[in-house]
Formats: sequence, C-alpha cells, structure tokens
Amino acid sequence: MKLKLDLHEIYNNRMKLDDALRGIMDEAERTKASVVEIIPGKGSGQLKKHVLRYLDQPEVKKRYHRVEKDSKNWGRLFVHFRWK
Repeated sequence: MKLKLDLHEIYNNRMKLDDALRGIMDEAERTKASVVEIIPGKGSGQLKKHVLRYLDQPEVKKRYHRVEKDSKNWGRLFVHFRWK
C-alpha cells in the first residue's frame, strides 16, 4: 500500500505541516503502508528542508526504514517502511 501527502495547500502554516506529517506517519503505521510519498514541491527548497528535518528527529526516525529523494523529480520524497 502506498500513501500520498501533498503539502502545496498548507506550505505556509508550520503547525498544519507538522500535524499533516504526524498524521500520515500514524496512518502508515495503522495501515502497514510500505511507502509514503510526500510532495513538498520544487519552490525554493525550504519546505523540503523542513520535511527532512522533521523526518530526521530521533522519535520520528525510528518509525520508518529509510527516506528516498526522487532522482527524477526533486520536489518529491519517499518514506519507506519495513513491517515485521
């Protein structure tokens, strides 16, 4: 299963961003999704940096297996999960 989160609509609201990221991680755990696609968009890169900093937090990092930056579209990230 693959989940998708598009951040274009809430790019300028930090509280909503963190809530959306937390929510998609919770949903991925609940549904045992294998991949979450996060679309921060291309823009200036600040939103992507915010998402990567969020994913790099120790309490968040232990929830997923790895993060992949899309080589063909740098406005998109994939968060991979490994379930036992």
